[in-house]
Amino acid sequence: MRFDYDVIVVGGGHAGCEAAEAAANLGAATLLISMDMTKYAAMSCNPAVGGVAKGQIVREIDALGGQMGIITDRSTIQFRMLNRSKGAAMWSPRAQCDKARFSALWREKLENTPNLRLWQDSVNHILTTINEQGRVVACGVRTQMGVEFRAGAVILTTGTFLGGLMHIGRNNAEGGRAGDSASHGLTEQLVELGFEAGRMKTGTPVRIDGRSLDMTKFERQDGDADPSKFSFLRSIKPVEEQRPCYLVYTSTDVHDTLREGFDDSPLFQGLIKGIGPRYCPSIEDKLRTFADKDFHQLFLEPEGATTNEYYLNGFSSSLPWQVQCRALEKIEGFERVEIYRPGYAIEYDYFPPTQLHHTLETKQVENLYFAGQINGTTGYEEAAAQGLVAGVNAVRKQRGEGTFVLGRDEAYIGVLIDDLVTKGVDEPYRMFTSRAEYRILLRQDNADLRLTPIGRKLGLVSDERWADFEQKKSLVESLKNFVQKQGVTPSEILSYLESVKSTPLSQKRKLSDLLIRNEISLFGLIDNFEPLKKFIADHQIDREVIEQVEVEIKYSGYIERERAAADKIRRLEEIQIPATFDYMSLTSITIEARQKLTRIRPATIGQASRIPGVSPADINVLLIYFGR
Repeated sequence: MRFDYDVIVVGGGHAGCEAAEAAANLGAATLLISMDMTKYAAMSCNPAVGGVAKGQIVREIDALGGQMGIITDRSTIQFRMLNRSKGAAMWSPRAQCDKARFSALWREKLENTPNLRLWQDSVNHILTTINEQGRVVACGVRTQMGVEFRAGAVILTTGTFLGGLMHIGRNNAEGGRAGDSASHGLTEQLVELGFEAGRMKTGTPVRIDGRSLDMTKFERQDGDADPSKFSFLRSIKPVEEQRPCYLVYTSTDVHDTLREGFDDSPLFQGLIKGIGPRYCPSIEDKLRTFADKDFHQLFLEPEGATTNEYYLNGFSSSLPWQVQCRALEKIEGFERVEIYRPGYAIEYDYFPPTQLHHTLETKQVENLYFAGQINGTTGYEEAAAQGLVAGVNAVRKQRGEGTFVLGRDEAYIGVLIDDLVTKGVDEPYRMFTSRAEYRILLRQDNADLRLTPIGRKLGLVSDERWADFEQKKSLVESLKNFVQKQGVTPSEILSYLESVKSTPLSQKRKLSDLLIRNEISLFGLIDNFEPLKKFIADHQIDREVIEQVEVEIKYSGYIERERAAADKIRRLEEIQIPATFDYMSLTSITIEARQKLTRIRPATIGQASRIPGVSPADINVLLIYFGR
């Protein structure tokens, strides 16, 4: 039996699984400790991966050599590319998953990963020591069973389990989620070590037996006719058989019934102290915030390929179970509804992420890393991304290698982590495309071109993935070069231009000149221009390459401008600020700026410029002080 490791990961959720995989794949002896080995990466809430901005994160995880995209593709039961009607920067992949298969595939992966061991238990204490500089250093953990494991780094990915408290009406019970106990001891110890802690709240809706519903009363929502996938690996194939989702609507009768339970709502009666997610409110929140609305849209989503269990997205609630049931029976098609369990809210401890470095190592305790909901985030995708970053950095620090930090112009993952450690959170953080200043650079289609070379240097990218990457990169360059050089005469393309109501050519032009027109698509040119069609066939170019080339040509002007803006801002990231710099001595900046800078301790001028309360004038003073 082994008790000494390089890295210990505490928690087997989405963050913990990615952290453990990353560390082990880098060759570190890794131990993953979780309370239940049947629930790795459990989809405790929505049985889906991806969505707006979240889909971009999953593709970035895959491009770096992470596992979420692969496991999602292998468990997908419906795939949709959202926002196709908008610009390419907004396209976001989303997959409905078989939640049981998703978790089982994660266990299969973890059990067969070299350098990785699993242990089922609950951790209630971090082992620490004091180094030569007098700093507290994490060096292992003690479990509820009394077992001590030692390690060079500890990563906490505790999800909603720290002090977890579930609410249904006026009833509450300890637990990290339905069927699982809460975890105690870590919060108290971390507070004693100087950490600031807080409480947050999330919720989940009722689970329904689909056999009790009249599906003919709902609006059917099918997946894409030609579905794509998350992973860039060519060996991973898109889903073949898809299950439909359904659109369902509440009514004034449903709302009136729900309001009958407001007097027993733990949310409205002050029983819940934690801060809830603004962008995923409970149904009772919606009724109070949007009191004038006669109906709300709900999504009925299958939880697996063969199960009868459905998830009612948009109906999160902590109202009494009796009220939830009565309200559901008022929804058309739900008159005979049978449920597996009611919705509930859950409160849990988190630690404001301004207490972290960009590597996700804590500032108070060396070699201790936080990832996932412990940092005040919400969502499987955000958690998995943090887990990967923490796992890589935990290994690299022990080896004396450089830090792994992604810039805001390099990845949504970079935006996510910079937002957390620089701005903090005042509600559960959720990623949106609007949070990224350079979203035309950070598209889902080019995540591999952006990040796979980085993953290769880190040691996470396999030979198979690297070969796929080099092949795709070569095909993109070849097709792009062909389109930019190949000319087309007016007569060769006239019928296609007329069919899409585009102005006919008066002289020979390059294909790329045509492609920048809004109404022209590369697929349309392929179907209507034989030399291009032959080039595609001869080089066996797939849809993903075609779409990427089209985006790069159509948006070339925007891409160039955004890259220039990003390069200008990046220069501020190159100006380092000493970790011990005394901001209080700079009387020429505001008191608020001095206080914020002292608390956050930004590593660079660029990071300082993004701290709320630090003005451009304050940044100019810092620039002058540091000789720029």
